[in-house]
Amino acid sequence: MKFKGTAHRYGRDIDTDVIIPARYLTTSDPAELAKHALEDLDDTFAGRVQQGDIIVAEENFGCGSSREHAPIAIKAAGVDAVIAKSFARIFYRNAINTGLAIMECPEAVDAISQGDVVSVDADAGIITDETTGETFQAQPFPPFIREIIEAGGLINRTRAVLGNEVSA
Repeated sequence: MKFKGTAHRYGRDIDTDVIIPARYLTTSDPAELAKHALEDLDDTFAGRVQQGDIIVAEENFGCGSSREHAPIAIKAAGVDAVIAKSFARIFYRNAINTGLAIMECPEAVDAISQGDVVSVDADAGIITDETTGETFQAQPFPPFIREIIEAGGLINRTRAVLGNEVSA
């Protein structure tokens, strides 16, 4: 899996209430959630993010409530991957389950600036800041997690394994 996009930088302890505010949890429609992704932190995010972009954040990204709406909103907004120094455990699992690629790499986070173009080779665990030319090594995804992300999430992967039609 390879991703390439513009970096959107955020700080530490970005909780799920900031990723998708609770007032929007009356819907599970990914497109509607995407319109409000990160709006209480950065009201310009939904208007700036482009398909394939990458979020870069400090420690404890996704802390707070265990809502799968948070990674769904980010992914539906166009983000292909999140690179952080660390993730809250429940967010980490929810991201994988919904097909959002996430990688821990403190060195990359320290070096990547807002607006840099970043490429990710998730199979090799290589993160490259295309703007500066710096390359960083993260832990690549094990094959079973890669399969879940490539399928678009755990439900789609399970359907594929069981031989049922995979829905989008």
